[in-house]
Amino acid sequence: MGDKEKKKKKRGGAKRNMEVEQRVAYKAVREWVFLEQSNSCGNSLDTCVVDDDFGVQCYQPKEKLVFEFHCLTTCSDGFLSPTKLVERAHHRGVKVLALTDHDTMSGIPEAMEAAHRLGIKIIPGVEIRDSGVQESVHILAYYSNCGPTNSATLEKFLGDIRDGRFLRAKNIISKLNKLKLPIRWETVTNIAGKGIAPGRLHIARAMLEAGHIENLKQAFASYLHDDGPAYSTGSEPIAEDAVRFICETGGVAVLAHPWALKNPSAIVRRLKDAGLHDIEVYRSDGKLSEYSDLADTHDLLKLGGSDYHGRGGYQESDVGSTSVPMLVVQEFLKVARPIWCNAIQEILENYIKDPSDSNLQVLGVMANPKKNERILSLRPSS
Repeated sequence: MGDKEKKKKKRGGAKRNMEVEQRVAYKAVREWVFLEQSNSCGNSLDTCVVDDDFGVQCYQPKEKLVFEFHCLTTCSDGFLSPTKLVERAHHRGVKVLALTDHDTMSGIPEAMEAAHRLGIKIIPGVEIRDSGVQESVHILAYYSNCGPTNSATLEKFLGDIRDGRFLRAKNIISKLNKLKLPIRWETVTNIAGKGIAPGRLHIARAMLEAGHIENLKQAFASYLHDDGPAYSTGSEPIAEDAVRFICETGGVAVLAHPWALKNPSAIVRRLKDAGLHDIEVYRSDGKLSEYSDLADTHDLLKLGGSDYHGRGGYQESDVGSTSVPMLVVQEFLKVARPIWCNAIQEILENYIKDPSDSNLQVLGVMANPKKNERILSLRPSS
């Protein structure tokens, strides 16, 4: 056998091994996706077989699994309600949607209800804005479908951050007024919505409405970016503390958009010591090798999402547009599922020990109607 034939055989063998790994990953992830939708998927793995360039028969799943691990709603600075976001995700073929509003999980119950109707799996999440040494850091938290182990403590933690966002927004508006770019506080709060802590995007929309800028991008590039002339901080927690808190409440901690950081290596090193699990590596335009290498260096998982806000326009990636490899999702679930199972067990044990209305609310707040029926069946009869 010549060298050319040997190389071709070697490539074919490697390709075959990769196909086996992909098939196993697809099967494992698919079973998790449809765990509570037995009618939606049969026992067999729906695939077809094709010949690749090396003459190796390989499988292709007939049903594509689309994931979205990073998106926001009107509960923070998104443009779509939780229901509308889930409906758009369904239209785009998304099977698993992680809702990650800024500093709040208030949209999860509504998203859960819509997702149950449309056959989408929701990962309850939140994007926490933290303070780094010299720049802001965003940490994504992913929880089980029962939510955090101590929801009251988490809500207090997030509530303090939201209170700081109100103060920060007022400081930004004050700075804009001094820059002769006046906007009204009432305009910003109306854009944000009742009870929603205003963020920079809400202020940017108010600036656009007032005619001070031509587009939202200009607001951030010229005034609202970190260290910009109108920038202000709030009461954000230290990033390491946020990571530890996520881990303590049964969540998986992921560093969001590291490409926005000036010194990601130093930040990742500190966050890894605090318990960070994962780094966003995949975007709608593909995998960023620099951050993939950074994850490998620190033995961290890789993930990604569109960071979809629903603002529309050609500059925004649509929900479900980030292609995350099935093997990557499988590795994420290998770490996440034991964490989530332990969290669910702790929540259930707390309820069994104290079947109070408050503990029942903790169990049911993020559950779909069928889950609520099962939860109520655990309640001791009086």
